[in-house]
Amino acid sequence: MTTSLLTTFLIGMPGGSEWIFIILAIILLFGGRKIPELMKGIGKGIREFNDAKSNVKSEIEEGMKERDKDDEIKALRQQLQQKQATELPK
Repeated sequence: MTTSLLTTFLIGMPGGSEWIFIILAIILLFGGRKIPELMKGIGKGIREFNDAKSNVKSEIEEGMKERDKDDEIKALRQQLQQKQATELPK
């Protein structure tokens, strides 16, 4: 039972009083003047992460489109070869 209680405590989201404690701890650790710089750095990191995520997504989509085009070209070539094989020269 202790393990499940510990797991619930670690996984659960902090409530109102926990957030106040966390904010006070951050203010004490970094000071009032460093917090804007800290938040700016966090925002920049999140922005860079989202940019990288969108770049990877677009590269994957482009690769899938290219593969689909290659598959279509192969299918058309096979159809053409089959058609040429069935039509014997007279």
